[in-house]
Parts: sequence; C-alpha cells; structure tokens
Amino acid sequence: MPQYLIYFNQQWVGDHDEAWFKSRVEPSRAVVRDMQDQGVLVYAGGLVEALEEAASADATSGEAVVTDGPFGLTEEWLGGLTIVDVPDDKSARMWAGRVAEGCGWPQEVRRFKAGSRQAFAPER
Repeated sequence: MPQYLIYFNQQWVGDHDEAWFKSRVEPSRAVVRDMQDQGVLVYAGGLVEALEEAASADATSGEAVVTDGPFGLTEEWLGGLTIVDVPDDKSARMWAGRVAEGCGWPQEVRRFKAGSRQAFAPER
C-alpha cells in the first residue's frame, strides 16, 4: 500500500489561547487512536516550535556541513506530521480531514513517491 504524509506548517495553526489548545488534545489523540485501531498509522508527532533549536545539514558542496538553525529562513515551516499506510488517495484524504478536525487547523496530504518506502523504511 502507498504511504502518505499528512502535515501542517506552524503558521496554519493560528493564534489561540491556552484553553483552546487544551481543547484540541483529546480530539487529536482520538484520531491517532482510530488510526492505530485501523492499522494505518506509521507515525504521528508535532515538532518543537523554536527554530533556533533546529539544525541543518548540507552536502551539496561534496562535504556534509551541519550548522545550527534552519537551512533557510522562510515564511512558513513544518509544525508536525503524520504518516499513514492506506490503499488509495481517497483514504489518505479522509484521514487528513480527520486530522484537521482533531487538531483544529489545516492539513496537507501528499503521497510518497513509488519505491521510496522500500529505500527508507522497513516493510510493515
């Protein structure tokens, strides 16, 4: 089955108070439990929001250079991701919708290239 990446950029979350974020914990955990129960969850997690804690690696010069901070400054950066293993685009889109409902902010979903799963992840 193909794997899909469901993700959001941190800027899509919006400005909310602490009570609102606390109200999203159980709905988002419920979606993850549903994915586990259905056997489609590969991984789900949010990222540390502080970009100064990031590091980047660049080997385009022929030598790997690892530096503190993000690779490039952009207006948007990745906030979290979920990987699902489902039979088709329709199923992946359904789960993306469920994740969006659970979290309370937009999600994007994209299929991994054919063959990339075997190159980077063990068979499940």
